[in-house]
Formats: sequence, structure tokens, C-alpha cells
Amino acid sequence: MTSLSFPLKLGTRGSPLALTQAHMVRDALIATHGWADNAIEIVIVKTTGDKVQDRALADIGGKALWTKELDIALFDGRIDFAVHSMKDVETIRPPEIVIAAMLERADVRDRLIGADSLAAIPQNGRVGTSSPRRSAQMRRARADLSVVLFRGNVDTRLNRLAEGEAEVTLLAAAGLDRLGRDDVGHAIPVETMLPAPSQGAVGIECLGARADLRAAIDAICHADTFACVMAERALLEKLGADCHAPVAALAVRAGDDLWLRAEILSMDGAEQHGGETRLAPGDHAAVYALAESLLDRASPALRSLFTG
Repeated sequence: MTSLSFPLKLGTRGSPLALTQAHMVRDALIATHGWADNAIEIVIVKTTGDKVQDRALADIGGKALWTKELDIALFDGRIDFAVHSMKDVETIRPPEIVIAAMLERADVRDRLIGADSLAAIPQNGRVGTSSPRRSAQMRRARADLSVVLFRGNVDTRLNRLAEGEAEVTLLAAAGLDRLGRDDVGHAIPVETMLPAPSQGAVGIECLGARADLRAAIDAICHADTFACVMAERALLEKLGADCHAPVAALAVRAGDDLWLRAEILSMDGAEQHGGETRLAPGDHAAVYALAESLLDRASPALRSLFTG
């Protein structure tokens, strides 16, 4: 790694969770390579997604609002690599940028906050979320529920809940755990509520041309997480799913294979189609077949939410 120029600059959003994840990456690289404590400088990059909090992500540009400014920082050399929550990374990335590694995945489940269970939510209760997937799944489980737009970091959403803007909200267990908030909320089993594709995974991106840096980052890659998340992302790609489309997916290791479960839903949750497949890591043909099966069974209205 003699060609690397230190300190390496690691780009991240500035939220408490994003900074926690950036320090996880920094600490893993330093520990693995025996680098000095000052070998990696964390650089905060403000993204459009952080600045605009009063509209749904899908209405103001989608997931690119979490990555666009970090991509620009990579291209102009202000940072050497970037850390992302993988569920916030759009499926189609600039060809010059590669996903170089992923840390080991954390708890993939959602946590329900404000009630002990879905059944315990008051009749005609309000769910605070900006996620089409969570909205659809909650309304499928409880047709009486309504949705209130909640965006912002963990504390912002919890404060809005405490102020009575909704009866319940949902947050990713992984993020809460990383922030030391493992006592907040009640985890919903994946059999009840399949998570978002890539939920719980932290990814690291850099320019593909940086072979030296890619080799260094690859040393901290968790292979099973990488294979599972890439299968989930392949499903999104084949579906043509964007931030408007309620879709859930989870791949897990099953012996030598992966087991992928997925579902697509209408916005109100009234229509749902699910399926599963086993595949060898990297065998995206099986993933594509599952995506086609879901779309084949969907109504024209539901298919219209996807472009695959």
C-alpha cells in the first residue's frame, strides 16, 4: 500500500448515524492495516437530502440526494472514498464509482416505536414515516392506519413522535443499535415485515481507477454481506424500482447458497406479491427471474410503479 497518500479522506454525511458509521469504517481499516490513528481524516459533506426535510425523498430526486454531493467530492478529489448506508444508495451508480466493500450487516429488522406491536396501535392511528415500503406494509397489516410524513435523523423523528404528530413510527434496528439506542422500540420479525433491500448494511465507495485504495478497502469487506446485498440490489435493478416503489427484499446465507425473499406492494398495501429463490452468490439470473415473476403477477397499476 505504499502508493497510498495519507491521510486518506473519508467522506460522509454529517448526521450522528452517518458519523458513527464513518468511524466504524475508519477504525476497521486502521485495525486491519496497522495504520496510525491519523491515517484517515473524516470529511463531512452536506447533501441535498440532509437539507430538505419537509418533502418525501421520492418527490425531490430520490436516493441520489444522499449520494450526489459525495460523488462530486470523489470526482474532484476532495475525498478518497465515501461511506453510505447501502439502502440509501441508488441502484444505478456512475460507472467510474465502485462499491469497494461492505461491513458486516447488522440487525435487518424495523423497530416499531410508540406501541408494543402492530395490533396494539390505536384504531385509526397515524404512522410517521417517509418510506413507501413501510407505509404500504403497515397499511396492508392495518387498513385503518394513516401515514404522516416523517423525515430527518433519529432524534428528529423521535421528537416528532413525542410531540404527538403520530401514534407510532418505524426506524431501522441497525441504526438505533449503532447509536446506542438498542432499548428503543420493538423489533418486528422479518416474517411480519420484510425489510428494505440493503437495510443494515454499510458500504464503502471509491473511484474504480484507484486500484491501490480498492485493495486496502477490500481487506475489511464482509463477503456474505456483500453477496447478499448485491443480490438485493440486482432485484431492484431488474424491477426498475425507485423511491416511489414499495419493495422489500432480504437475502441470507443458506449453506453454500443465498436465500432471497422479496415482495412488491401497491402504495396502499392492498395488493402484494411475494416470492423467494435460492441462488449461488453472484448468480443474478435467478434474481432476475424472481423479479420477473413478481411483475408478471402484478396488476397493471402496480407494474406501473416499476420500470423493469
